Amino acid sequence: MTVRAATPAEGFAQCVERFGERPALHYFGASLSYRALDELAGALAAELAQRGFAPGDRLALYTQNNPGFVVAALACWKAGGVVVPVNPMLGASELRHVLRDSGASGVICLEALAPTVEAADDAGQVRFLLTTHEHDFLPDGAPLPAPLRDLPPPRAAAEARLLASIERGRGVDLAPAELDPAAPAMLTYTSGTTGVPKGAIGTGANVVASCGLWHDALDLDESDVVLALAPLFHITGFVGHMAIALTRGAALVLFHRFDAEEAWRTVQARRVTVTVAAITAYIAMLASPAREGCDVSSLRVVATGGAPVPAPVVEDFRSATGLDLLNMYGLTESTSLAIGVLPGQVAPVDAASGALSVGKAVGDTALRVIDVKTGADVPDGAPGELLLRGRQVTPGYWGLPEASAEALADGWLHTGDVAVRDTDGWVYIVDRIKDMIVASGYKVWPREVEDVLYAHPAVAEACVVGLPDAYRGETVCAFVVLAPGARATPEELRTFAQQRLAAYKYPRQVELVDALPKTATGKVLRRVVRERAVAKP
Repeated sequence: MTVRAATPAEGFAQCVERFGERPALHYFGASLSYRALDELAGALAAELAQRGFAPGDRLALYTQNNPGFVVAALACWKAGGVVVPVNPMLGASELRHVLRDSGASGVICLEALAPTVEAADDAGQVRFLLTTHEHDFLPDGAPLPAPLRDLPPPRAAAEARLLASIERGRGVDLAPAELDPAAPAMLTYTSGTTGVPKGAIGTGANVVASCGLWHDALDLDESDVVLALAPLFHITGFVGHMAIALTRGAALVLFHRFDAEEAWRTVQARRVTVTVAAITAYIAMLASPAREGCDVSSLRVVATGGAPVPAPVVEDFRSATGLDLLNMYGLTESTSLAIGVLPGQVAPVDAASGALSVGKAVGDTALRVIDVKTGADVPDGAPGELLLRGRQVTPGYWGLPEASAEALADGWLHTGDVAVRDTDGWVYIVDRIKDMIVASGYKVWPREVEDVLYAHPAVAEACVVGLPDAYRGETVCAFVVLAPGARATPEELRTFAQQRLAAYKYPRQVELVDALPKTATGKVLRRVVRERAVAKP
């Protein structure tokens, strides 16, 4: 099916018309057709309008990968609103920032998170709060799936429940909202790894453009089954799972939250064909005993993005499954995809840095690599800041004109990533500009050191940071998580890196840790690692 919609809501409506009775959504033992999903969203949109929700209003979705998220997002668009996906791991103070910054007038959240919303909304800005539950939309009387079996049943009063609101909205006429493709369709907040989260505006046109890039890159059609391994509140999950499936006539598979064992079971049970996730999800899946004997013959595209991908993990995944992990690159500000490795391509490794390529520019995306100080384009093979331009790139940050102008200077999105482009157009992400370490006057990119450590068979995860040093200015320090059952001493790992790196690059300190702090999407919080290390006595 060729999408000629101007907004994602219009793309979904076209799928409802063409594929009404085909499955749109699977959630454990439950399935919803395109027509049924449309009816649920329409009823909720009518109920939201009855509550005073008007075109242009913002609706915060504070939940995991549950059907309530999808129904609410579609309902918000039907009512002419702006979806604000929120990480359900945020605490009250973090949520308060998102609610205040976005001006969200309504919230739909997991029932267990309602107290957090109430604590965050200390100014009384939120006009209505509706709760959904992990058990919602499952067949009545059917045995609960194992991941949800130990959860308490719904307890919220009927007037606060999402399902009750949907029932109240049935039969209520709501004139379809006229959606401007240039108007905001979503506000996705940056992860805040380098500062206060900002709301990147995703217009309807941005989302449609990104969906088109995903559709073409993955050769997606209505026969595909898309497994949502990434969280829907993240740009990868929102666009790279939900939006691309529901604007193409494909089926979307949800299973609440990531679990390696459940992921393998779902791949086999639902005959999944396509999925995208952070590399940490695949590392966990490789380590899961559930992989043994799992039928993965239905899978045709497995992609990864959102965090650096060590080449050894790609090799391990290929050996275990026979599948290539396709490296993809995008940002919240690029509404997901901008650069990618397409099916059938093999990503090269940069000889100088050891970085695995994230691919080539997809579709009509334009890119540049510039000198950070001068702004001039650097020659192929030289590192510089990666700039992007395309129909999927955000017009700016919500309510932040100065930050928008800085990030989008001269119409190019300044990514903050250090990249190298070779003569064949392959792009390699070397590191983040703000993460660069300067040791004894020499520049050290943490990513290069991490890739060397990943080559050691005992290393599962590594994070390299620069710590203050009276002599060198900064010293290179590595925090390492060992693979299950593996053994290695800090001195062994330090020597391993020393033998493979220049004298100023190898980590002078190696510390073994049980885990690394991460965002919910698997991105290591390097800033937090550094802050904790500096704070140690």
